[in-house]
Amino acid sequence: MNKLKLKLLLCFLIIGVGVQAQKTEHKVEGQVSESSPKGKTLKRKVAIVRFSNETQYGKGIFYDKENDPMAKQALDNLSNKLASTGKFILLERSDIDKITEEAALSGSGYEKIGADYVIVGSITEFGRKSVGDANWISRSKTQVAEAGVSLRLIDVSSGLIIYSEEAKGEAELKTKSTLGVGATADYDATLSDKAISAAISKLVENVINNCMDRPWKAYFLAVDGNNIYITGGASQGLSVGDVFKVVEKGKAVKNPQTGMNMELPGRQVGTIRITFTGGDTPVSEFSLVEFMDGQIDTNNLSNYYIEEIQK
Repeated sequence: MNKLKLKLLLCFLIIGVGVQAQKTEHKVEGQVSESSPKGKTLKRKVAIVRFSNETQYGKGIFYDKENDPMAKQALDNLSNKLASTGKFILLERSDIDKITEEAALSGSGYEKIGADYVIVGSITEFGRKSVGDANWISRSKTQVAEAGVSLRLIDVSSGLIIYSEEAKGEAELKTKSTLGVGATADYDATLSDKAISAAISKLVENVINNCMDRPWKAYFLAVDGNNIYITGGASQGLSVGDVFKVVEKGKAVKNPQTGMNMELPGRQVGTIRITFTGGDTPVSEFSLVEFMDGQIDTNNLSNYYIEEIQK
């Protein structure tokens, strides 16, 4: 009888330890989740100013450059991929093309768009082909679409191209029949979109990294009495209490190697805190700030910019 009681006691102890172990493990997982919150992401304003079709595909006698279906599809595809990340505010302007035609790579003209970065893209290669194989037992047919896409990412504040790359994508549809039995497929127009999408997908991650690796910036709008206005608002992730540093722009010099103008590193002259955010749209948003320390020349607001404090 004593042996039976001892066995029952051991069983209860084992079960109790097992339940306690399960509870402990669950608790630890909850603690890890709470102690590792996701950091705030300040959204960058991006404008895709142009996406052109530089190939001869589909350019007949009635071709309209302003309404190229392949270029429009590529632009929509890139916009959707960037928007799905939740890290960007995409600006759409009906007159962007006219602005960029007049703008030089130095950045003049791009500043009118109101974006942090602008993207210029083009379809550089495109082609379709069909490959077949037939013998007395089976037949197969493969439709293949190949596309090449080039993207340039331009920093509006400096006018410099900070990223440029070309990628190729491919899409195919294969059908096979044996002794006359099997699937058949007509011309598949969606292969063109899939090939372009595949090429863009190879470049999107690099575009995202180049934008997000650089500090978020904003600029002074105006000083009205005690009210100091800066660009950016709630849609970009700004909220009351956020703290940023104020930087005085460095001296503008000309690089003798490239012949292009460049800006020397600036210096921090103060720290500000957001006290209010307003505006109805990303284009019209603004924030009110107060200085925690430092000061600026209110008559030369263009000499300064606001930058996030990176940890």
